[in-house]
Amino acid sequence: MIYAVGVIEIKSIPVGVEACDDALKSSGIRLISAHPSCPGKYEILMTGSISEVQTALDHVREKFGHHVIDCTLMGRIDQSVIMALMGAQPEVERAALGVVETYSASSIILAADAAVKAAKVDIVDLRLSRGMGGKGVLMLTGEVGDVTAAVEAASDYAIRQGLFSSKAIMAAPHEELWEHL
Repeated sequence: MIYAVGVIEIKSIPVGVEACDDALKSSGIRLISAHPSCPGKYEILMTGSISEVQTALDHVREKFGHHVIDCTLMGRIDQSVIMALMGAQPEVERAALGVVETYSASSIILAADAAVKAAKVDIVDLRLSRGMGGKGVLMLTGEVGDVTAAVEAASDYAIRQGLFSSKAIMAAPHEELWEHL
């Protein structure tokens, strides 16, 4: 199956909860997350086939259009990105660490997809919006050259979208830092 991710941002929390319920009832999507995000918005992340996600997005746009801030369909997303969005990070070897920050949930998902497709890296963490003013953060690990290539691919994507915030690469992070990531 080719996986897609849909992101919907609603400008009202009660309407967002209702829109999430309607999205789930409109097609065979699987909910990744649904929660209030900064500042006072409601963010819905879903996955499924491209057609299922498109159906759910279309349904929400049609019924709640004047409350929708953003509605994005992302197709052919790497399975490791979907798993990271669901909070399922595998045990990874502690090697070099790369961090990329963007200004939106959709942009960090697509930046993460670009990163894992560009080099042999593992996702340590993928955080969206909540408690970060709507930003997204990606943390990757692997060999220094791979992490560098992945961070550059992710950053280049975000820069082209005008949504890049910052990046960092650490060849050998302190062991205590790993305990807090």
